[in-house]
Amino acid sequence: MADPRGFLKTRERELPARRPVPVRIRDWKEVYEEQQLGTLQRQAGRCMDCGIPFCHSGCPLGNLIPEWNDLAWKGEWEEAIERLHATNNFPEFTGRLCPAPCETACVLGISQPAVTIKQIEKTTVDEAFERGHVAPQVPTRLTGKTVAVVGSGPAGLAAAQQLTRAGHTVAVYERDDAPGGLMRYGIPEFKMEKAVLDRRIDQMKAEGTRFRCNSEIGVTMTAESLRARYDAVVLAMGATVRRDLPVEGREFKGTYQAMEYLPQANRVSLGGEVEDQILATGKDVVVIGGGDTGADCIGTALRQGAKSVTSLEIMARPGEDRPTNQPWPTYPMIFRVASAHEEGGERVYSASTKEIMGDADGNVTGLKIVEVTFENGKFNEVEGSERVIPAQLVLLAMGFLGPQGEGLLEQLGVEKDERSNVSRDANFMSSVPGVFVAGDCGRGQSLIVWAIAEGRSAAHGVDTWLMGDSTLPAPIAPTDRPLTV
Repeated sequence: MADPRGFLKTRERELPARRPVPVRIRDWKEVYEEQQLGTLQRQAGRCMDCGIPFCHSGCPLGNLIPEWNDLAWKGEWEEAIERLHATNNFPEFTGRLCPAPCETACVLGISQPAVTIKQIEKTTVDEAFERGHVAPQVPTRLTGKTVAVVGSGPAGLAAAQQLTRAGHTVAVYERDDAPGGLMRYGIPEFKMEKAVLDRRIDQMKAEGTRFRCNSEIGVTMTAESLRARYDAVVLAMGATVRRDLPVEGREFKGTYQAMEYLPQANRVSLGGEVEDQILATGKDVVVIGGGDTGADCIGTALRQGAKSVTSLEIMARPGEDRPTNQPWPTYPMIFRVASAHEEGGERVYSASTKEIMGDADGNVTGLKIVEVTFENGKFNEVEGSERVIPAQLVLLAMGFLGPQGEGLLEQLGVEKDERSNVSRDANFMSSVPGVFVAGDCGRGQSLIVWAIAEGRSAAHGVDTWLMGDSTLPAPIAPTDRPLTV
C-alpha cells in the first residue's frame, strides 16, 4: 500500500486551487492552478489499499486505483502510468471530465474526506507526457483486416486505439472538421484545453490510426459503401438528438440548444471565426438544465460578458449531506458547486418554464416560470408562484434522447431498443453482422468513463469476430449499468 499511516497523518483532502474568478473569466484557460507534486503525493499516501477496494465498484474501467496511488506516492511515475494505461486509454480525459464516482465509493470516505483519486489520475498522466513516458505503441504485425469507426468521441477513440494496437487497419470517421466529438467543440476550453486532446490524437496517428474528418457517413458516404470497404464497422456516434422544450414561444429568436451555442464559442476561443455567432454579451441569459452542459453554458456566457445568468432546474435543490437512501458506496445526489457556478449567476430550483415570451419583432424578452413540487412521480405547480424573469438569450441544456435515426442507422437497418438506442448482443454487435456499437448510441447519454469502457469492450468484440479470439480486455458487458451514478 501507500504510506501505511498516510490516512492518519493527512486527514484533510487537498485539491489544487482554482484561479481567482476575476482572472479566469477573462480567458479560456483551464480553471485550476498547478498543484505541487509533494502535496499530490501526500494525498496519494492517504490510500489504504483496502482488502476490497470499493473504489473499483464506482469505475466501469476496472482502474487499478490503489496500485497507481501507491506508485504516485513513491514518485515512480513511469510505473504509475503503466498501471493507469493498463485499464484506461485516456486518463487525461477522465481526470478532467469524469465526476469521479470512484471517490464517492472510497472506503476512506466513510469517516474522512475521500482520496483525491481523480486529481492523482490527472497528474500521473500529465507527468507521464511531460517526462516522455507516453510513446506510440505501434503493432508489431498487421492482421490484414480493416475496421471503420464512426464517431471520434471517447468511445470511438478507445475502440480505434485498441483495434489499431491489435494490428487492424483502422479509420475513424468524424463529421466535424477535427476529431474528438463533444470533447472538441462541446466541452469548453476552461474544462479541458484542446492541446490535451491533440497530444493523444497525435499518439494515435503515430500508431497508425487514420482519421477522416468532414465525413458524415450516411451523407458523404453511404452505409453500403462503408460496409463494402471495411471488414467491420463500429458505431460510436453518440446520442446527439437533443431534448427540446415544447412550450409557447419556443420559436422566438434567441432560444437555442446548448449544442448550438457551445460549439461556436469553443471555435472562437480556439482562434476561429463564426459568422453570426450566438453571443451572451450584455444579455440576460437563462440556462434551462442544471447538469454539466448547463454549467458549461454558464461559464461560457460569463466569459462573453453576459449581463446576468440564471440557471433553472426543475428538481428541488439537493441537500449538503448524503441522503439516507443513497448510502456509501453509491453516488449521492448532493449539492455541488462547479467552477462555473462559483463564477457567478443565480441557480433557481423547483422551477418549470411555462412560456417563452417575446416582442413584436419575434425576439425573446423573458420566461414565465412557475414553482413546482415533485410528488408521486409527477410535477405539480404551486398555485400563485408564477413570475417572469428577463431574458434575451435562452439556452436549452436538458440532455439528449438518443442517436440520430436518419441517415446511417436508417441505411444500415439496425434494430433499436425501446429508448431508440442501437441494440447489441453480448459482444457489442448490432443486429447487422459485422456492425458493432459502443458508447452513448448504444447505452444512452452517460459518462465519459462508461464511453471508454464501452469502446474497449466493443474492440474486444470486433477483434474476436475478425480473428476468432482476442486478448484485448473487455471491462463491461452491454447490459452493465452504473451502480453509483
